[in-house]
Amino acid sequence: MIRLALLRHGHTAWNRAGRIQGRSDIPLDDAARAELRGYALPAEWKQAMLWSSPLMRAAETALLVAGHPPRTSPELTEMNWGDWEGLHGAELKADPSSGFRDIESWGWDYRPPGGETPKEVWSRIAPWLSGLTQDALAVCHIGVMRMILARAHGWDFNGPAPFRIKRNRLFVVEVDETNLIPWANPVRLLRKDDS
Repeated sequence: MIRLALLRHGHTAWNRAGRIQGRSDIPLDDAARAELRGYALPAEWKQAMLWSSPLMRAAETALLVAGHPPRTSPELTEMNWGDWEGLHGAELKADPSSGFRDIESWGWDYRPPGGETPKEVWSRIAPWLSGLTQDALAVCHIGVMRMILARAHGWDFNGPAPFRIKRNRLFVVEVDETNLIPWANPVRLLRKDDS
């Protein structure tokens, strides 16, 4: 059985401002770089194959935490938010005519204008997952992580999520052919002072 650890990229200026990033290639901010330089992978994950999204915020997070560049895969690119990229989520949510919905009421077919549905994101991730041949660590985006964890937990984007994605933690799923088995608890990155 192969283990896959998922790590969300560090903060960007758009994250901090509440702007929807999607496929926009926004870099880490200086505070995130400083914070990530203080973390290291737990020993059991140092030998895993390191992957990331090709977007710079994910690739740089991988480099800072693991100490070497990752392999990149376009399948790990964030969900395409189409016309909403760059806009503020809170403003879209406040406008009833926008069509914006909270994740708890998406379903697998929810589509931002000009963007991707969760089902379409899953369709591009699934072949990458099934191609893994050894333990891997993927630095990616909250949208990609949500799709993988939703499948692992059997959640259909209807009602509260059975997981909460936080930064600086590895969310691990065991990949057994087409089955995904989530670990109950995330694994914290180590602070370099403590490792």
